[in-house]
Amino acid sequence: MKLALLSDIHANLPALEAVLADIDAKKPDAVYCLGDLVGYAPWPNEVIDLIRARNIPTLKGNYDEGVGMSSDDCGCAYKTEEEKAAGKISIALTNEWVDEARKKFLRELPAHIPVELETGGETLRLLLVHGSPRKINEYLFEDRDEKSLLRILRDAGADILAFGHTHKPWHRAIADGEIFRHAVNTGSVGKPKDGDPRACYVLLHTDENTSRSKKESIRVEFVRVKYGVEEAARAIEGTDLPKVFADMLRKAY
Repeated sequence: MKLALLSDIHANLPALEAVLADIDAKKPDAVYCLGDLVGYAPWPNEVIDLIRARNIPTLKGNYDEGVGMSSDDCGCAYKTEEEKAAGKISIALTNEWVDEARKKFLRELPAHIPVELETGGETLRLLLVHGSPRKINEYLFEDRDEKSLLRILRDAGADILAFGHTHKPWHRAIADGEIFRHAVNTGSVGKPKDGDPRACYVLLHTDENTSRSKKESIRVEFVRVKYGVEEAARAIEGTDLPKVFADMLRKAY
């Protein structure tokens, strides 16, 4: 079984188109989107329409929830007053650009998607969320304490927990007695923050030999895809969005 998992597109249509073309070439068994279709770039409607046209099962991200509710709060954690001010402009413009029909689509998206993976005699539970199983905008970073992360996985009943929100890809396998539980951050399609401006998504591989007791039998492949970063950055600069968002795309921070 090969699943494609993508997240945090953030209205970056060129990045999404490039990722979907790459996914099509790799022919996974299924594709899932972990949310945050909108915000920070000028193509929220086009991204929503493309995801819908492809019938990709999609979660509601915190930004989707904010725009879906016509709120001025995206549930984002900004570190400085400058970031907060830029964020206010982004959600105000996104609310202006997205019509009511598309907002209805965003607010009706689910918070969790459970997926059962059949292997050689086992059924693994994959749980897809945006931030965490507990909260749509909780940040799960790679350096989280192992006991805390394991507790989240256990409480969710997840053999594999896939999520986004931090825009930084990572994978950890944690021993839980005689089995392993896996935490997978899919990174970001449209707004990477790990210093690599290429779009990022995950291919999750399992087969008949996959088992909870075999750490390496669940393979997580992080795929980086080149796209027109400069095209997207210049499009941002051609709108009333803060110019810093263009710089963030170019430098991936």
